Amino acid sequence: MHEIRGFEMTEVGAPLRPATRTVDTLAPGEVLVEVAGCGICHTDLGFLDDGVRTRKPLPLILGHEISGRVVAAAEGMSDLVGTAVIVPAVIPCGECDDCKAGRPMICQRQIMPGNDRDGGFASHVVVPGRGLCPVPGAPDDFDAPLPGASGLTLRHLAVIADAVSTPYQAVVRSGLQAGDVAIVVGLGGVGGYAALLARVFGAHVVGIDVDPVRRRQATDSGIDLVLDPSATDARALRKQIRAWARERGAPATRWKIFECSGAPAGQETAWGLLVHGATLMVVGFTMARIELRLSNLMAFDAAAIGNWGCAPELYPDIVDMVLDGRLDLVSRTELRPLSTVEQALDDVRQHRVSRRLVLTP
Repeated sequence: MHEIRGFEMTEVGAPLRPATRTVDTLAPGEVLVEVAGCGICHTDLGFLDDGVRTRKPLPLILGHEISGRVVAAAEGMSDLVGTAVIVPAVIPCGECDDCKAGRPMICQRQIMPGNDRDGGFASHVVVPGRGLCPVPGAPDDFDAPLPGASGLTLRHLAVIADAVSTPYQAVVRSGLQAGDVAIVVGLGGVGGYAALLARVFGAHVVGIDVDPVRRRQATDSGIDLVLDPSATDARALRKQIRAWARERGAPATRWKIFECSGAPAGQETAWGLLVHGATLMVVGFTMARIELRLSNLMAFDAAAIGNWGCAPELYPDIVDMVLDGRLDLVSRTELRPLSTVEQALDDVRQHRVSRRLVLTP
């Protein structure tokens, strides 16, 4: 028998409350992961503040950006015990027609911790063993640095489960190649990593955000061109980017546009940047509606693609990218004790943080 201690959501607008769960047995295919860290995502605030419905009825322990170590497993999963892992934010079943057809992210039996079942704002989490991403060489001590990585611990890797992997899949699915123009609208957690990943892929990267702090961070991170969309209209913004691309010998067409703001204004900006042959990846989420002219896709022979999470098979490439130093997590992550979850949520809510917060039990 195992005891899980965490913080659960009971109703929209109410503070989280301490909770205890008892795990007597694990169902076939399940494992128990001791949580090293769990990132706070704006999706959690969508559940808490905006009334976005969780698929599992409340009360529910939130949190879907999880890293940790497998400490117990059901029959058939015992080889995972002792393995340091990242838990994908979305875990497909791997067996349905959609999964077999190469579309695991539309799997109707997918499991999302903190939505379909209790998540990572806790000491432990029960998840399917399928799809977990091993972290090679991780020390037993969650606070000990990973081999060859300065200051990087297993706790920091929690952000891979969404803030990094979601834009990584979007970049891969967009077909981004070295020398392409990549435009990222919204440079927060997911968008900030989208810009960095596009840079790793060798693209000419444009970052767009109304927040001066995020724009400064993007500039300091080596993003090629950083713009404030509130300083001009969409047509002038597109003209400015086209002139910049021409100066660099970059394409004036076939741009890859990543909408990561999850805000109506950001979505309108991204739509207004469509050019011939563009690919628009919709990564951010909002409940709000916007008005647009769908015929632009026809006129520009462009494409708009939604991106939900990241397929588990892509995670090992991301881990390699982080462990070999191509992608920095430490400078963009802040670790806080799980016991301070209410303050941490409020700091995210009030935009008082500039780094991804990871709660550590």
